[in-house]
Amino acid sequence: MKYFFKTYVVLVAIATISCNLTTTNKSSKEKVLVDDFSESIDSLIRTTHPHSFNGVILITKDHDVVYKQEYGYSDFDTKKSISLEDKFRIFSNSKQITAVLILKEVENGTIALQQPIREYLSDFKSTWKDSVTVHQLLNMSSGVTTIEEPLAFDPGTGFLYSNPAYGLLGKILEKVSGATYADVANALFVELGMKNTYAYEFGMPDAGLIPGHWILDDEFRVATFEEYNFTKTSWAEFLPGGGIISNAYDLNLWDQKLHNGGILKAATYSLMITSDVVDTTEIDKNLKYGYGVNINENEPITYIGHRGRGMGFVNFKFYVPDKKVDVIILENVYHDHEDPEVVYYFETKIRDIVLSSNLVK
Repeated sequence: MKYFFKTYVVLVAIATISCNLTTTNKSSKEKVLVDDFSESIDSLIRTTHPHSFNGVILITKDHDVVYKQEYGYSDFDTKKSISLEDKFRIFSNSKQITAVLILKEVENGTIALQQPIREYLSDFKSTWKDSVTVHQLLNMSSGVTTIEEPLAFDPGTGFLYSNPAYGLLGKILEKVSGATYADVANALFVELGMKNTYAYEFGMPDAGLIPGHWILDDEFRVATFEEYNFTKTSWAEFLPGGGIISNAYDLNLWDQKLHNGGILKAATYSLMITSDVVDTTEIDKNLKYGYGVNINENEPITYIGHRGRGMGFVNFKFYVPDKKVDVIILENVYHDHEDPEVVYYFETKIRDIVLSSNLVK
């Protein structure tokens, strides 16, 4: 059954919190930070070209909410308004969670980043198990295309975005921990107080997950898990690279803790966000790829973030360390277009608005 997106998109319960932040230098000067971003974002998400926005936005600075927005529907059949409490599939933003789980094992001494994967997967049959390291799986320099095929290049000499690489990281994690990937991840979420986040296991109910939607030429449909023909085995291999479910508030909590010493030791965190590997697939040029995160070192603003998309969901989140600004953007409508600049149109524009605002100046 086909629906017409333009018929249904309406503004629902705009929950914008404007900020008028003032800081005072008692010695001489007063610096006023004006809200120069809220109206721009509000105006942007009302546009319908190249497609329409349907999702939630949460922006914090120094742990305080400075902007939040709920725009559109969580379910177009029931016309239920979308909410910041809703749970979304976050797809490739799952990779930084897997990276953190690996790094916690590094801190425990059970994993060494420069060891070849054969040290942890002794039964692994691939001919390249002796040449690919854990470090190279994490920063996408392994050259792994699929488990069965030869490497795309000599390990450490290039960049290739690889879900199978993160599937292998999940297997390594299971081997050293003696638990399933889902159990290890979910235990961390409980520890961090992320009550609306979990690793989805094949065949289990998606508690609170809202439906994702595909849209093309103003027509859209609900995306279903079944259409991807996952098996229990293939989903377990995909889970570490894209199978986490979460909401905006939990992802903000994750970012606040991750980037401020609440999960990893400082030296370990530094390994995660330090890289000389250039992500050649990214929309933005010259971004580095760390451990499950992109690092923007381009002037004038440094930020750490990642994009994700699939099954009718699109998302982008990033953190500006120097200013403690965090941005979470989650959509449950995926414009089915081959150009990622179209798919991530709103995410990129919102990023640009924030990075040119007084939030980061």
